Amino acid sequence: MTKTPTTGQKIEQAFEKALDPFAAALKRATRPAEAAAAPVAPAAGKPGLAVSPLAVPFPTIPPIGGVEIATARAGFYKHERDDLVVFRFARGTSCAGVFTRHKIGSAPVDWCKKHLGGAEGGKDVRALVVNAGCANAFTGKAGADAARRAASEVAKRFGCRQRDVMMASTGVIGVVLDEKKIIAKLPDIEAGLDADLHPSEQWARAGRGIMTTDTFPKGSYAEAEIEGYKVRIAGIAKGSGMIAPDMATMLAFIVTDADIHPNVLKALLGLHVRTTFNSVTVDGDTSTNDTALLFATGTSGAPRIGRVGDRRLKSFSAALDKVMLDLAHQLVRDGEGATKFVKVTVDGAASPASARKLAKSIADSPLVKTAIAGQDANWGRVVMAVGKTEEPVDRDRLAIRFGPHQAAVDGAPSPTYDEAKMTAYMKNPEIDITVDVGAGRASATVWTCDLTKGYIEINGDYRS
Repeated sequence: MTKTPTTGQKIEQAFEKALDPFAAALKRATRPAEAAAAPVAPAAGKPGLAVSPLAVPFPTIPPIGGVEIATARAGFYKHERDDLVVFRFARGTSCAGVFTRHKIGSAPVDWCKKHLGGAEGGKDVRALVVNAGCANAFTGKAGADAARRAASEVAKRFGCRQRDVMMASTGVIGVVLDEKKIIAKLPDIEAGLDADLHPSEQWARAGRGIMTTDTFPKGSYAEAEIEGYKVRIAGIAKGSGMIAPDMATMLAFIVTDADIHPNVLKALLGLHVRTTFNSVTVDGDTSTNDTALLFATGTSGAPRIGRVGDRRLKSFSAALDKVMLDLAHQLVRDGEGATKFVKVTVDGAASPASARKLAKSIADSPLVKTAIAGQDANWGRVVMAVGKTEEPVDRDRLAIRFGPHQAAVDGAPSPTYDEAKMTAYMKNPEIDITVDVGAGRASATVWTCDLTKGYIEINGDYRS
């Protein structure tokens, strides 16, 4: 159950509200969760793209103390849509991030890594600025200077240091960010932050504002307990193409009202990113801008967690994993041109790393993915994808299943193989492929989608 703050805590909270310029905002953020959310407007991605048949509804997200979100149209896209999102956080908000391993990281990735990596990094983050339509990657010093100027202007308005402003961008590579477009919209952003808009609609607008070729906004919400205090976790993500492990090509922003030290946040992200954002693939390509940021505002009243491995984090860790996995799955469900959501599990591998490599080989194979698009249980292509990895495999023990149906066993076609049942199964929008390679006891799971003509159509005119 949720504990009532002590008299001392009440005094401390009142004192901080008196000093904090965000006091009024925090008061709005603590309205009852039962308040009705405003209607969600249609998705605002690239014109002409049909919403994915695998889309899921955007969740209702109750107030999370210490965070406000506003969006605006800065003009990075030609068509009418929001393409600028700004988060404002309460004083003392902790932050941690994980980023792309791409050798050509973007200017905002470099900015965040620099300011989160120091001894004091992530201890008092006050804002996050995200733009869609311009990746500001492969832009050299000009791109870095543009990111710095944008952060500096936001910092002046929010009364903080520029190092306390996180940056993220998504869009076309090789175009320098025009920070003047962001700066010109800051008055509108501030008005939006102070507006009486339900948090669920704030999150939904933010989810739409960071979309590129996405066809639906992606959000997730969960609750946990820390020493009897209820804590909330909410997040949004974007991404539908150029998605592959090693951060998965996407942006993800998660906020909790728990009070957690940046080092602990970093450890939690590292723990869960491997089996969530780094276990999804759409096309095998990674990007320059992959960013996942986790913020903890500390407004829930729960005690501060300052040590990695603290047992009080058990419930929180599970809830965070749930949010991250949900967002990761939505990236795959919105894979460019996707019509099938596919779970690939490899069992019996020699090691976890081997299992992961085998599963990724299957999930990334264009031949496997096009067969799935054609509703063809062509398990021979799965055999191909397994064998090309050079990972330990016992050919005479290899077994393959599509859902509950056995396709191969002991290195040969299954004697119970039923083409009619298999064909019927492959018509489902969600497909499970399980492979036992007979080389050990390790397992791994990767999620992917099929490869259709839609992928070519979307990427053939990406810049138009």
